[in-house]
Amino acid sequence: MTTTAAGTKSPGPGAARAAVNAVLRVPPATHAEAAAHFWASLAFHADVSDVAAALADGGEPGFVLVDCRSTEAWDQGHVPGAVHLPTALVPEQAPALLDRSVPVVTYCWGPGCNGATRAALALAELGYRVKEMLGGFEYWAREGFAYETWQGAERRSPDPLTAPAASGDCGC
Repeated sequence: MTTTAAGTKSPGPGAARAAVNAVLRVPPATHAEAAAHFWASLAFHADVSDVAAALADGGEPGFVLVDCRSTEAWDQGHVPGAVHLPTALVPEQAPALLDRSVPVVTYCWGPGCNGATRAALALAELGYRVKEMLGGFEYWAREGFAYETWQGAERRSPDPLTAPAASGDCGC
């Protein structure tokens, strides 16, 4: 056995490898490495239901929610109370729209889009503390939270593949 740079154990160069499934072909990280990784992940990400709960609390959520999509996408539907700041406009408009002392949470279309990541990077480079809302607007709507369009408020029934249809609480 040899120890890798990450501190995990792997067979030595000439060791015969036993048949291992694809999940365990690369061994799991140590518990300390895993804890550090997942702690860091939570420092960079928030999920849709946590954002919705913070916004619904009635008080100040302690962050500003930024929709970084185009005007057409914003008009199609956005989270109530979000600030519209398209990713390309972050460098020139963020200082006028956002307070650097208030954390920012960015979102874009959904998991298949990295616009929220690009907006978060641009904001971080300008000195903002920032997180990305996982799932984006797609999961906001799919989980049944109210949203606004150019025509007014809308809400869809929760998609049972993304949120519990009966309780609204996944228990996580």
